[in-house]
Amino acid sequence: METAIRKHFGRSAWARMTLALAGVGAVGVATVLGTGPGAEGAAAHRAAQGRFQRDADAVRDTGATGLVARARDAAGHDTAVRSGVADLDGRDPVHHDAYYRIGSDTKTFVAVVALQLVAEGTLHLDDTVEEWLPGVVSGNGNDGSRITLRNLLQHTSGLADYTDVLFGDPATLTPEGFREGRFTARTLEEEVALATTRPPGWLPDAEAPGSETRWSYSNTNYVLAGLIVEKATGHPWEQEVNDRIIEPLGLRHTMTMGTSAYVPQPTATAYTRFPGREELTDTTLSVDGGPDGGIVSTTDDMNSFLRALMNGTLLPAEQLAQMRTTVPAPGMGGSDEARYGLGIAWRPAEGCDAGVWFHGGTSFGTVSEEVVTPDGRASAAVAVYTTRYDDEERFLRQQAATLSLLDHVVCEPSGRPSHPPA
Repeated sequence: METAIRKHFGRSAWARMTLALAGVGAVGVATVLGTGPGAEGAAAHRAAQGRFQRDADAVRDTGATGLVARARDAAGHDTAVRSGVADLDGRDPVHHDAYYRIGSDTKTFVAVVALQLVAEGTLHLDDTVEEWLPGVVSGNGNDGSRITLRNLLQHTSGLADYTDVLFGDPATLTPEGFREGRFTARTLEEEVALATTRPPGWLPDAEAPGSETRWSYSNTNYVLAGLIVEKATGHPWEQEVNDRIIEPLGLRHTMTMGTSAYVPQPTATAYTRFPGREELTDTTLSVDGGPDGGIVSTTDDMNSFLRALMNGTLLPAEQLAQMRTTVPAPGMGGSDEARYGLGIAWRPAEGCDAGVWFHGGTSFGTVSEEVVTPDGRASAAVAVYTTRYDDEERFLRQQAATLSLLDHVVCEPSGRPSHPPA
């Protein structure tokens, strides 16, 4: 079980989790937001809405307590669906504009900031960690002089994941341990220090930038990327994300949480089932405030962000091309054909000839998933308020149903295979 979990859930400072619960809750009703289609396409649009809702209910039926999803088409029309309940003690549905922890989707925001700094000449992808953070990555075979910014953003650094040191084997997690540590905040430097207590999996060749193709997901990479952004700008990474992305795009419901353990209202209860436990644990409150997983958002804002990224609003063409230069990342997003760029990943999707770009993120009790077409014209995002540690099969069912929901609503079935990015 641990292998499947680590491939999918190595995506947040509170990562390494999975959960599916006994089927619960009310069926939602698809809601069309904005101007609807003309009469000519009304029947097809209603059919697509119905499928979107059925797919949301299918995620619920894998055991998710509640979820909300939103799709935006090429004409800018929004359709929102929801299923299940916001809390098991009540019957209210999840709010269409519910906030949720996006987990490691935060990494895409941080990568955009880093690439904007590259475009401005402040940073270079071949800069080493040692140049910007002298002595921070050292000891036990770790060597910051051999790791570049590109390695960090692409997860090709070989660095150990500090969350492995914190949490160890997911099978040992307990509700009691979660409650004891959920309000504990650590500095970014402390998280890096945890990672460097272990030797790296490999050391990249900084003398031949771009030649490293070995890939292994590590939250430590983005902790270091955040520290480099801070050193280069003189500002907290949160300020740079806010000033460069959140405010310019008008993402009024996207925020960095710092050391706060709370999620704004409206939201839904985030449930986790721990190994060997039958009860569901409310894991809504926890500190997860770093550049590897510290943003809270909504499905509306996530659609706006991803579309602005893919259509060139956020990055010049050269840096967007660098972001979309990938290495094999088998298992990312549940696909053995997945490839990882700089803070964003690609995978094939049935009906999308060019595949889809995505990331995904997990926090205790919340799974964030999204997809966007390469041209940024169609996108979808979903928040599922359940994770599980105890059952690999049910975790994989929930994951597959969630990804199918996204692909069905974004891709038009054509029977043609997706092809990887050049």
